Amino acid sequence: MEFNLPVTAAILLGIVAAGTAALVGMGFMATSTVLMMVTPSMLVFGLIALLLGVKHGEYRATR
Repeated sequence: MEFNLPVTAAILLGIVAAGTAALVGMGFMATSTVLMMVTPSMLVFGLIALLLGVKHGEYRATR
């Protein structure tokens, strides 16, 4: 599988959607809290982790 931008974005959104669906389905928190606070936090953390991972991979590939 080739990880280009559309595939990577789809995988990231799928993971966040699965996490959001699980939290809403469990009823652990209010749905508004999950959608307004938790889901955006998951997206931001996922993007930061993805960018750091890509940069680390580029560093490792050039050393």
